Amino acid sequence: MDDTFHVYDTTLRDGAQQEGLTLTVGDKLTIARHLDSLGVGFIEGGWPGAIPKDTEFFSRARTELDLKHATLAAFGSTRRAGAVAADDPIVVALRESGAAVVTLVAKAYDRHVELALRTTLAENLAMIRDTVEHLRAEGQRVFLDAEHFFDGYRSDPAYAVEVVRVAAEAGADVVALCDTNGGMLPDELADVVAEVLAASQARLGIHCHDDTACAVANTLAAVDAGVTHVQGTANGYGERSGNANLFSVVANLQLKKGRSVVPAEALADMTRIAHAVSEVTNVSPNQHQPYVGMSAFAHKAGLHASAIKVDPMLYQHIDPAAVGNDMRMLVSDMAGRASIELKGRELGYDLAGDHEVLTRVVERVKAMEARGFTFEAADASFELLLRDEVAGERRRHFSVESWRAIVEQGPDGEVRSEATVKIYAGGERIVATGEGNGPVNALDQALRLGLARSFPELERLELVDYKVRILEGSQGTSAVTRVLVETSDGSTEWDTVGVHENVIAASWMALEDAVAYGLLRAGRTAE
Repeated sequence: MDDTFHVYDTTLRDGAQQEGLTLTVGDKLTIARHLDSLGVGFIEGGWPGAIPKDTEFFSRARTELDLKHATLAAFGSTRRAGAVAADDPIVVALRESGAAVVTLVAKAYDRHVELALRTTLAENLAMIRDTVEHLRAEGQRVFLDAEHFFDGYRSDPAYAVEVVRVAAEAGADVVALCDTNGGMLPDELADVVAEVLAASQARLGIHCHDDTACAVANTLAAVDAGVTHVQGTANGYGERSGNANLFSVVANLQLKKGRSVVPAEALADMTRIAHAVSEVTNVSPNQHQPYVGMSAFAHKAGLHASAIKVDPMLYQHIDPAAVGNDMRMLVSDMAGRASIELKGRELGYDLAGDHEVLTRVVERVKAMEARGFTFEAADASFELLLRDEVAGERRRHFSVESWRAIVEQGPDGEVRSEATVKIYAGGERIVATGEGNGPVNALDQALRLGLARSFPELERLELVDYKVRILEGSQGTSAVTRVLVETSDGSTEWDTVGVHENVIAASWMALEDAVAYGLLRAGRTAE
């Protein structure tokens, strides 16, 4: 494989150090498959021998991982001070991991050597040399992470460079300079990389943390300075503020720097991969993440929409399809006719030239947003509004006569909720009662129970998220509340909104829209 320039992923090891992120062995195997489908060159699987879960991962990887692009790397430390590399248990575990590549971490900061390792600078160099030479003799390829390199270079540049030189001389293919504390800025980091490259003649890599919000910028600066090995983590996971975001690094290198680091078809699948990894880690995706976030190509201002209508690239730095994302138009009180027209087109409605409908929708949206509604995160409610204005009347599959919800605490202290809805559907008046763990759940149950005979497909619907917000400027228990409801039919999700002084009434609005939209998705025509 040609790896004269390559991407090295460390999600499964360094990324897993993020607060609140815990991965099972099965999770790690799944994420590895996703990263391989992106086409990265190397996937760091963890530290076998030191962490039992990682030992199991490498054992299972031998039979359960069929990587098409990536090579699996094992992570570990050099031998201990005074030990023999061949007999050191940590080195033995790396040797027996089955990994073709071993990445060793070694101290490059003189103070860390003396205070953390409690050994001499000369012994630290011997530890590096002995371990690299031993693993190379055993047939494994060796990379070295020079930990705290930039702090070490600031403290004693000659020693930091000697760490790089010794590792390369012993047979390390790459020495990655680590900004472990994440404190570097792009210009100073690039200067150091260039100086080390000239002084050592080694092949260099870069490993950046994001404590100054510069991890991606620092990585790109290092590439410009001459590194040919770049490390990062999926979605920027990592300790403290995280690591260099692998997806941003890859997209910037390929789309901005012209470096072919992953297959073009894999780059076009990057957004899906980013969200798939988020599902496995159970970490909510960052909506505003560059390239792959849902808001990365979302436009809100009416002025922008007018320009985008002429040429989408007037307000976009790349075609979103290049990374598997989509342009989105957000509907808000900033919207003009161009925003509504483009949003309508996105939803499948051609409103070009229909100035009357466009004007009505704009005015209605602005009036509703003034009352507290928001359609940015409630596309389903907006589409129902749009359909009503196009039709010139409100069209639904059912109409509501009344509803009520009762919350009661019994003598046993248990709180029970019951709701009754009176609706018209399929030409008949229906009265239905539902029970739930709260008034909103009870109303949801009652509504779907009442519609079940006419619309059996509603059985698939599930309320998957429910958010309540007290609107700015409102106070106390009489405050106006906004409710956002996310509903799923098992294959996709949609969001609806309701606003009212009464939180249950606001919830009912969102629930009613959620069911109406679900019926439209199921192919039911509203009367």
